[in-house]
Amino acid sequence: MRVLVTGGVRSGKSFHAESLVLAASDVTYVAPGPTTEEDPDPDWAARVARHQERRPEHWSTLETRDVAAAIRDAEGAVIVDCLGTWLSTEIDELDGWDTVREDWEAVLMERLDEIVEALATTEQTVVLVTNEVGMGIVPEHRSGRIFRDLLGIVNQRVAAECDQVLLVVAGRAISL
Repeated sequence: MRVLVTGGVRSGKSFHAESLVLAASDVTYVAPGPTTEEDPDPDWAARVARHQERRPEHWSTLETRDVAAAIRDAEGAVIVDCLGTWLSTEIDELDGWDTVREDWEAVLMERLDEIVEALATTEQTVVLVTNEVGMGIVPEHRSGRIFRDLLGIVNQRVAAECDQVLLVVAGRAISL
């Protein structure tokens, strides 16, 4: 089973994604943003800690940007939370906010291809969380437009490999 859970910020998508694998005996929770060592931001550390507190003790947490390897190497169910964080961290690493998109986008797409391939070939349950973007106004700043456009591509590519796509609004999941 491969499921993409999308929705707005604070819509309940992480909680819903976690509920999909509660019965699994082995769960790896992949946090694909900066590790807490890389990003000393107390808000980021608090968010990671909040998520860890509500998970069962037998779940393991893996902080890594290598989502493809995490999926390939998993021996049980996997939750990736979230693809928006993965994308922004990748753009940071590629210096994409301050350089010409054409100079780094191919590398980003190769990394996305690896995730999609790992997702397509895994036999494990994988639940991926992402943000839904692009339903409002066009962002004023270049960085917002880049993020919106690329996350739309990421979401479409991942959704194509999933058995189910859920949209979470106000804590309620709607199957798409």
